[in-house]
Amino acid sequence: MRFLTRIPGSWTSPAVNTARAIVLLVPWGERDESAQEIAARLSERLDEIPGVRTQIFMSRSLGIRGDGLPVEMVLGGPDYAQLQSWRDIVLEAMREMPELENPDSDYQERKPQMQVRVDRDRAAALGVSLWSVGRTLETMLGSRPVTTFVDRGREYDVILQGKDEQRATPDDLNNLYVRSQTTGRLIPLVNLVVLEELAGPSTLERFDRMRAITLEASLAKGVTLGDALRALEVRAQTLLPASARISWDGESREFKQTGTSLLLTFGLALVIVFLVLAAQFESFVHPTVILVTVPLALTGALVGLWVFGASLNVFSQIGAILLIGLAAKNGVLIVEFANQLRDRGRPFQEALVEAAAVRLRPILMTSACTTFGAMPLLLATGAGAESRQPIGIVVVFGVTISAVLTLFVVPALYSVLARSAGSPESVSREIEALREASTQ
Repeated sequence: MRFLTRIPGSWTSPAVNTARAIVLLVPWGERDESAQEIAARLSERLDEIPGVRTQIFMSRSLGIRGDGLPVEMVLGGPDYAQLQSWRDIVLEAMREMPELENPDSDYQERKPQMQVRVDRDRAAALGVSLWSVGRTLETMLGSRPVTTFVDRGREYDVILQGKDEQRATPDDLNNLYVRSQTTGRLIPLVNLVVLEELAGPSTLERFDRMRAITLEASLAKGVTLGDALRALEVRAQTLLPASARISWDGESREFKQTGTSLLLTFGLALVIVFLVLAAQFESFVHPTVILVTVPLALTGALVGLWVFGASLNVFSQIGAILLIGLAAKNGVLIVEFANQLRDRGRPFQEALVEAAAVRLRPILMTSACTTFGAMPLLLATGAGAESRQPIGIVVVFGVTISAVLTLFVVPALYSVLARSAGSPESVSREIEALREASTQ
């Protein structure tokens, strides 16, 4: 394995104890491992370093910005304290799930903070208002604009701020005083406040305008993203109350949205094909017989995915949509020719048997052409093979198996459903017969 590493100089992080490096892999043809295999092996080596927490982010799919792990669950709630407790519950469950690895969250209490808490009772007894304490701390430890001045037609802000050497350590509070509103005397500020050193998050994130914490995890070897998301969603819904809002981001959100849209697209494609066939055949029976080839093709596609150990992902679902047209054309060849023979006056059974026999060669030829045309996708290697191979598997196995089964299933179903339906020109033949009888 060969790769190049560089530190991104333009990237900044609010945390002082983190670092990030970019790993540039050599071209696909010059290495024997995929990016996923390299990431898995590198993760094992990095885990051996004591006292270091590491995460490896892969390049994201098209349409998703930034970096991140495949599994990204977003917890939304009323306040960050509540979200923190929910985060701990879900993180503990994620560590026990065999489908996930390296769970973590973007809410990390690692940034040193200094909290100044005012003793309200003591301040009230000494006649010092909270406004005076707050303004003093703001002016001396931070900064605030007090006025403006104009110089040669331009206006500038006047910012009041303590000197750097006078606000560098917590002990500098000993040098600050506030005036009592009752006695007029100066009172040391350190007598009115209590300092607490704590660690807090570097950023407070929001998602869909709600306070949110994002939980991330990588997938275990051999686990698909769909299986991991289903298992995590069930576990989270079981452990969290109904008031917790569960959302998804990054690749997980894309998977959820794309899966739903592709199912809708598949259903719309079936409806459109059915309506077009119904208009062409002037019947709802014949399109039903033809579209029975689609489940046969999908069965072949699932068999192919199982044989190659592939998953039902976005690319394989696109191939399934293609199968609607590729598989339906076999049924069209048989049904259309059987209807033509019946229009010529052939008996039903004889027309069906002859249609299946005559259309055998066209079905095999067109199916073979489609199969061999998609074979390069099935045998694809190199960069991008993960996206091309599922489409090839679905098309090759779906068309092959549907072509074989169509020769038996379509004639059988046509014999059951279309016997009483009549051929497309049966009505016109009856009208013509009645017209000839009336003329005689």
